[in-house]
Amino acid sequence: MASAAEGRGAGTARGRPAHDDRIRSLRHGRRVALAAVFEAEFGQRTASAILERQLADLGADQPAAALARTIVGAVTDRRVDIDARIEAAAPQYPVVQLARMDRSVLRCAIGEVLHSRTPPRVAIAEWVELARIYSGDPMRRLVNGVLGRIARETQADQTNSSEEGVSGHHL
Repeated sequence: MASAAEGRGAGTARGRPAHDDRIRSLRHGRRVALAAVFEAEFGQRTASAILERQLADLGADQPAAALARTIVGAVTDRRVDIDARIEAAAPQYPVVQLARMDRSVLRCAIGEVLHSRTPPRVAIAEWVELARIYSGDPMRRLVNGVLGRIARETQADQTNSSEEGVSGHHL
């Protein structure tokens, strides 16, 4: 009996570091994606090419690399839509007038919130923290407000579309 309890205790203790490692890995993926999108702002190479170089140089693990590719892919493939969402959520902050880092943070954050499997609340919390680190408190508040609004609008759109689908199937 005692050894089974000890085994459970040891398993719990071992499970936590693995969870922490995964969180660190995904944070690393976000930072690498942000760095690639930011560097691409200077126009020398594409964000995807920069990302692949960084992933090779850094030897990022699979979860970090997958998340980074998802974010950069969303930003590059859907930039017009992402920028329109920024303009709609914060019209007082035109995308073209934002600092390059601020624009990169918002684009990556929206890319993850809208186009990844990350739960929106998790992505928002992570990007708010990255905004604080890389751009300061005013940008942290802007990112929180923009992402919160986009997440609410997306959830409302999904709720409305699923209700419309259900209403057509009444018996």
